[in-house]
Amino acid sequence: MQKKHIAVIFGGKSSEHEVSRVSAAYVISQIPADQYEIITIGITKTGRWFLYTGSTESIADGSWEKDENNRTAFIAPAPSVHGIIVVNKDGSTEKIHLDVVFPVLHGKNGEDGTLQGLLEMSEIPYVGCGVLASAECMDKVSTNIMFEHAGIDQAAFTWFYSSEYQSDPEKCIAQTEAALPQYPVFVKPANAGSSVGVSKAHSREELAAAIEKAAKEDSRILIEENIVGKEVECAVLGNKEPFVSVPGQIAPAAEFYDYDAKYNNAASKLYIPAQISETLSEQVRAIAAKAYLALGCEGLSRVDFFVTDEGRILLNEINTLPGFTSISMYPKLMAASGIEGSQLIEKLISLAFERAEKNV
Repeated sequence: MQKKHIAVIFGGKSSEHEVSRVSAAYVISQIPADQYEIITIGITKTGRWFLYTGSTESIADGSWEKDENNRTAFIAPAPSVHGIIVVNKDGSTEKIHLDVVFPVLHGKNGEDGTLQGLLEMSEIPYVGCGVLASAECMDKVSTNIMFEHAGIDQAAFTWFYSSEYQSDPEKCIAQTEAALPQYPVFVKPANAGSSVGVSKAHSREELAAAIEKAAKEDSRILIEENIVGKEVECAVLGNKEPFVSVPGQIAPAAEFYDYDAKYNNAASKLYIPAQISETLSEQVRAIAAKAYLALGCEGLSRVDFFVTDEGRILLNEINTLPGFTSISMYPKLMAASGIEGSQLIEKLISLAFERAEKNV
């Protein structure tokens, strides 16, 4: 049997570049080598694309960029190519056909629909959500508006453009305090990903500083009420008939589950299954499936909730390309639900082909 060509794309210009590398190393290790020829494409923080042919270990630690055999490579938008163009050292070019792409890219320019749009143009099947779902789930303001329309409970929120704050900060602060009269509140850039630029503001002074911080990451600012409750997550797998994992729970090492607590701080504790009742667990799973379908997600996503002591379930966000590191919840939750390692990766690849066939 001839092997299919699968491209794993990693790195990227986003603030989650390092996490992407570690996730990619895990994904590569789980792709069945007897079925697929793995082609690795690395993107540097400056946005340079290379065909990388070295060890997986060098991807994880970042030393892949120093490999002398790296060659410039890029996905051709033309469907007639259906793959990548590689520029050799002598200036000549060659084409490599791709059967499927696994974009292991977190954050901007990878998880937000931009790369997905390129892959749609090239007509190459790819793992994960499509253009619209990726863009909507990446943008926290758009996500909240969609949740509201779908009748899914969430934290109270308000939002404004960064430019509005810069021209009239008092107006934006007044808007925030009118919509959310009690501190603390959470301040988030609408479109940054993985808790980057997120702050918890306990006063008007902290609010102003938090808005300034978030404004460095995106053009829109989201302000949400503080919810006291357990942080519960579900892993979702599938296209039109999603499978939802057993819920898991996070006890962050920091005051909230920020970037460092999520990826670097081993003191953050994970409980699988979540420490909630069976009734609440089933309700969380049902809402996860509803939200996944409401936003048009396909392939995979991680759906995050708050569950209060009173039993209120509030949807926090949907992450369309969650981390695949050793401490990441998505693979852990799927493993706890009976789908682990190479079986999970094979299923994700098969879902990519399934969606592509239906869209022909």
